[in-house]
Amino acid sequence: MREERDAGKQAIKYKFKILENVQLPFTTKKGGGAYTITLTVNMNCLSCFRVACPTMGGNAQSKTMLVAAFDFGTTYSGYAFSFKDDPNNIQTNQNWYAGGVASRLVSLKTPTSVLLNPKGEFDKFGFEAEDTYANLAEDDKHHGWRLFRKFKMVLHSNEHLTKDVTVEDFCGNQMTAFPLFVMSIKYLREHLLQAVTTQMIGIEETDILYVLTVPAIWDETAIRFMRDAAVAAGIYPNRLKLALEPECASIWCETLGMDVKGAVTIQGSKYMVVDLGGGTADISVHERKPDGTLKEIHKASGGPWGGIYVDKKYMEMINKLFGENALTDLRKTDMNDYFDITREFEYKKRSFDTVKTKQFFLRISASLRDLVEKYYSKSLEERITSLNVRGNSITTRGKDKLKIDTTVVQSWFKRPIDLLIQHLQSLLAEPKMESVRSVILVGGFGESQYAQGRIRNELAGVRLIVPPDAGLVVLKGAVRFGHNPAIVSSRIMKHTYGTKINQRFDDKKYPDEKKVWIDGEWWMPECFDVYVRVNEEVRVDQQVTKMIFPFKAFVLTSVYRTTKENPEYTIDPACELLGTIQLENSADIPYRLQKIETTFMFGDTELFVKQKNTTSGKEAYMIFDCFK
Repeated sequence: MREERDAGKQAIKYKFKILENVQLPFTTKKGGGAYTITLTVNMNCLSCFRVACPTMGGNAQSKTMLVAAFDFGTTYSGYAFSFKDDPNNIQTNQNWYAGGVASRLVSLKTPTSVLLNPKGEFDKFGFEAEDTYANLAEDDKHHGWRLFRKFKMVLHSNEHLTKDVTVEDFCGNQMTAFPLFVMSIKYLREHLLQAVTTQMIGIEETDILYVLTVPAIWDETAIRFMRDAAVAAGIYPNRLKLALEPECASIWCETLGMDVKGAVTIQGSKYMVVDLGGGTADISVHERKPDGTLKEIHKASGGPWGGIYVDKKYMEMINKLFGENALTDLRKTDMNDYFDITREFEYKKRSFDTVKTKQFFLRISASLRDLVEKYYSKSLEERITSLNVRGNSITTRGKDKLKIDTTVVQSWFKRPIDLLIQHLQSLLAEPKMESVRSVILVGGFGESQYAQGRIRNELAGVRLIVPPDAGLVVLKGAVRFGHNPAIVSSRIMKHTYGTKINQRFDDKKYPDEKKVWIDGEWWMPECFDVYVRVNEEVRVDQQVTKMIFPFKAFVLTSVYRTTKENPEYTIDPACELLGTIQLENSADIPYRLQKIETTFMFGDTELFVKQKNTTSGKEAYMIFDCFK
């Protein structure tokens, strides 16, 4: 990272190189002189880079000329931005283009797909990545190239997330996921900068505040993973905010017509936001406070009930009809046709409705027909008949179309939407949710007519609101959040947080066999010292501080979380170690005369924990245990 400071303008230019260990030269210009300091930062420990440099904090918001937001999705990704002098004039890229017969799928987002060249270097992203790989395969030149698609779900489904987590490429080979996230964000950032500089000459990255959206149901490790990837992609830590996706949706709904605004802007209004994306359903419940800010009134919840479940069922049917051998060969000989199979279904999936959709047709390529006959010595029609696929529920129409009965298509949608509706009904049945009578549905899968119809019909007494361009609501709301982060005033804790401490032994409270003798006293080890409890409301700026006295040169503090409201011991199976803080104490002052403050900073999108020796002034910050 190169940093240049000008004392008059306070401008900072910087550049990251994405390597395991990188040299970061800082060049400071002042009074005609210059000097260079070289630092080495381990990119596997970027989680500590943000919090270990609190002087990078300060007044980034007041220096912002433009807010840019990235929606890094499971299936699709995109960006949007607006300038400070016209924050509601939010612009998105208009030029994502899908080749082949699915060109009508052109949208304001592009697939979350990354193509690496044979050297393992980044080559393309999005539609370009898929189309380039397909063209290489047509000429049998794709060997050594690697295509990765829909890899974001690894952050949701991994209970013990680390920077070493891996994902599979298009051919089933493993690779560490972290560099792919870095490459993706870097590409979106550079694409955005090209779009911005065409409108404003001379704008610097230090004029931009970046917002990266994350699901509200993610835990702290997944959120920190995304922050680290964004920093490694070249975004200056002080100019990066992470935003919760349902909150962004709620914020954007304030700008819509009165039909929507009436449900979200009136003082005291309570409503649920369901962000139904490609991978997950992400649900938050908000209340509008008298000062206009948003208050979360139920902890975020949801599950893996997104559109990729439907895609999986569709591909299982395709595999059954045409056979694994034919599809494998198609991927080798006509990759464009293979991608068309998935892209056309994505287009049709959005408009599928059990009432309005009378017929469901999909195109069949001539090459796929030929491959079926090659491997099975039967025509496609004969193969369908021999498979006895639900009578006549799947038939051909002419040489290039497949007709699928709507009951078959409906069965692909049913499972994830069943689980979503069961969860929503359970939430709405809770006593504190009694006054929540509006549900706002957003996200790419939220545009599905089937999903909308089921929710509307099965949530009795609830008004369903689907904003225009539901797939872009989160992205646009993230831009508004960047202009005014204070619009969210409080959140509900998803866990109980605290530290591991030794308590003075009390024979009325603790079992005798657990006590230990330390410095002439009996103590109870591994006690859970609670700082905040699950389901507790916390302000965005809320801090909880407790004081301890050291008795040795270093204090090693372990930070834990649990879903229990009143945990007693950190060794309880429900307790999870989040991270540790190591603070060095002064050797010049007796330890018993030194004081240490441990502070949890709650309420923001991310959790920060710091420790300070108030006697010596030394500070340390929590490093996530899984990212060491």
